[in-house]
Amino acid sequence: MTDITVMATGLRFPEGPVVLEDGTIALVEIARGTVSRVAPDGTVSVIAEPGGGPNGLALGPDGMLYVCNNGGFAWHEEPGMIRPIGTPDDYSGGRIERVDLRTGACTVLYDRCGDTRLKGPNDIVFDRAGGFYFTDLGKARHRDRDQGSVYYAKADGSFITEVVHPILTPNGIGLSPDETMLYVAETEGGRLWAFDLTEPGRIRRHPFPSPHGGRFLFNQAGYERYDSLAVEASGNICVATLMTGAITVISPEGELVESVPMPDVYTTNICFGGPDRKTAYVTLSGTGQLVRMPWQRPGLKLNFAP
Repeated sequence: MTDITVMATGLRFPEGPVVLEDGTIALVEIARGTVSRVAPDGTVSVIAEPGGGPNGLALGPDGMLYVCNNGGFAWHEEPGMIRPIGTPDDYSGGRIERVDLRTGACTVLYDRCGDTRLKGPNDIVFDRAGGFYFTDLGKARHRDRDQGSVYYAKADGSFITEVVHPILTPNGIGLSPDETMLYVAETEGGRLWAFDLTEPGRIRRHPFPSPHGGRFLFNQAGYERYDSLAVEASGNICVATLMTGAITVISPEGELVESVPMPDVYTTNICFGGPDRKTAYVTLSGTGQLVRMPWQRPGLKLNFAP
């Protein structure tokens, strides 16, 4: 097992870790409806209470946090484990929110794209132009589920466009170091897709048999579901992998680099920090933990990270 240090426990399905300038980690607690902060000593405090289901998190060019809010889940709890099981009766709709780190004030930037309501925004990444891509996984009901989408939007709330549709349960999202490629991890299919970017918010569509214009990059045999992801400075894509409980590292050429085992089947997200970006922070959501561990290769510095 990798040399893992537990930073915080008792979190309510944590996701979306972001390393802040002061060395603390911002993350969401989906089942608690909060954006929270974890101090180096493990102390957890609440930054904001947007409610619903805050899911993905990113630091914007204005120093604000941007939240993908999926509108909420229904939950199943048992000793030592919590997991989402569908859409709750009080589902409040999907939206993108901006959170002021100083005051905790929440502002809804987008709850629709044109006439299309956002259903379950999940993960988010900013580009150098100051806009952001985000996935909308959709919501699942007892007998049907939504088609997913990928969107691109401006941080000031003035513009949003659909980039990819339909796509099955899009979850993790990231950019290649040169920002010519957008990576999207598909949960239910356990597949990683690459989309060629021609300019911010536009892709060059691959023809049929691509189902949505993307290029298939990687999957493995067996029951694996992909969650959020982060990119290394070298361009490798590190995908948090559900059911097997691992970080699956995939090269830009679509080859398996390694699989790093984690002690939770709900390994949901990873980010990089430290002076050399060779510390990985991972959310173990089923057991409610944030952990850190040494990483042998540096992570990519995100555009607006400290």
